[in-house]
Amino acid sequence: MNEFVQQFSESVQSYGFIQLVLSSPVKNVEPDVQKISARPVELGSGRAIQFTRHEAARETHQNFEPVDAASEVERLLGTHFRHAHLFTTSADIAAKQRAGGKLKLSRRAPTKSATSAEHNRSKQYLIPDGVPCPFLIEIGVMTADGRVRASKYDKFRQVNRFLEFVEDVYSTLPPTGVLHIIDFGCGKSYLTFAMYHLLVRKHGRKVEMLGVDLKQDVIDDCRGVAERLGCDGLEFRAANVTDIEPSGPVDLVVSLHACDTATDVALARAVAWQSQAILSVPCCHHEFASKMNRDLLPPVQQHGILRERLAEIATDAYRAQMLEAFGYRAQVVEFIDLEHTARNLLIRAVRRSGGERSIAALAAAEQFVDQLGIPNPVLTALLPSE
Repeated sequence: MNEFVQQFSESVQSYGFIQLVLSSPVKNVEPDVQKISARPVELGSGRAIQFTRHEAARETHQNFEPVDAASEVERLLGTHFRHAHLFTTSADIAAKQRAGGKLKLSRRAPTKSATSAEHNRSKQYLIPDGVPCPFLIEIGVMTADGRVRASKYDKFRQVNRFLEFVEDVYSTLPPTGVLHIIDFGCGKSYLTFAMYHLLVRKHGRKVEMLGVDLKQDVIDDCRGVAERLGCDGLEFRAANVTDIEPSGPVDLVVSLHACDTATDVALARAVAWQSQAILSVPCCHHEFASKMNRDLLPPVQQHGILRERLAEIATDAYRAQMLEAFGYRAQVVEFIDLEHTARNLLIRAVRRSGGERSIAALAAAEQFVDQLGIPNPVLTALLPSE
């Protein structure tokens, strides 16, 4: 590891890292990439270093664990870019590649403060405030000049928070070709359009995306928005979750507030289709609330609100465990409260290589529901027995 990369690594480890810019690209290596910048970001899974490739017509993002970021800088510097500029809280460090490959380093007092770095981390969104975004303008979140309406700022934050989760799983999706996505219970489709914007406008991908909801009038409105925005590859359909039969592979399944066991149906369908990634915000955990053994933790269950929350936690823990059993790496992470509900947990699952089942996870899930006194949970019945 050369001295510049070592300085970068130490600044990341000490939380002094603010920004990195790689410039002066080596010809014919990545001819469309003008520069690469990196910054710290806070994701649902924790701190990461986000690398942004700046091209003439678009930007693409890739997140690295802090321990892996130094290896990426070492790979890029010299072979892809000849100049690098590291901004930290203690110094600005520049590196230039001389003839023969040796790096010349220079150091000066910092020009960016820790305060500004913290501000950037908290305020720099995938869809920024102040830059016109057609679908946010169409749905009334932004004004025509790109300013977020004060009354819609919570919705703006929610959209960006959701896109962080999509960005988290993006690297697990097929790197080329058309991306196939199904959004169950899409409603007014704010987040469906946000996904489309991220994948098509920012990542430059082609998609075949289907938004599904039971309400025909809502679907008609979504179709009108999609037509006005020219969203090729985005379709909306009024249907039940169980009515959807894709003709080919499904790369990403999204289920946001599908009521009660409709969430289980969506999860089971995603598993059956071997979807590469799943993002689900569950809602209305009536099944466990009505069946849970009332002798379990009596001080909790004697209070209705605590019993309800216990049922919610138990339901989502069981769902995550069952996804683990059927070949996924599953996490339950914090989302943002939506307008019509206080539920703010999201299940994020990514299919393991090969999708092998875990007998141990299945046994743990079965033991868990036995302890809760819940016979034959819906998800168990929906998932294949072998």
